[in-house]
Amino acid sequence: MSRASKLTLTGTSLFAACTIVFVHFQQKWEKDAMHEGVVRDMEQQRVKRERQLDFDMQKALEAEYKQHQNVRDSTAEMEAKLAPPR
Repeated sequence: MSRASKLTLTGTSLFAACTIVFVHFQQKWEKDAMHEGVVRDMEQQRVKRERQLDFDMQKALEAEYKQHQNVRDSTAEMEAKLAPPR
């Protein structure tokens, strides 16, 4: 084999090996990035569930307080006082 053909064979083999290694690592990085997205989505769902539970608890407390206390709409009274007479 001539020297040029040996260099060509070595160069193409090295290029192919580098391409394979690069593709392998790129796939690993993409897989890790996709997994991070899943983890982030799960965290967002957990926070959303916690907020919904807090909201439901506040709603139940409000209903309980309304049973035990006289509650009236003070904003309607203020609007009536501020409204010009007809």
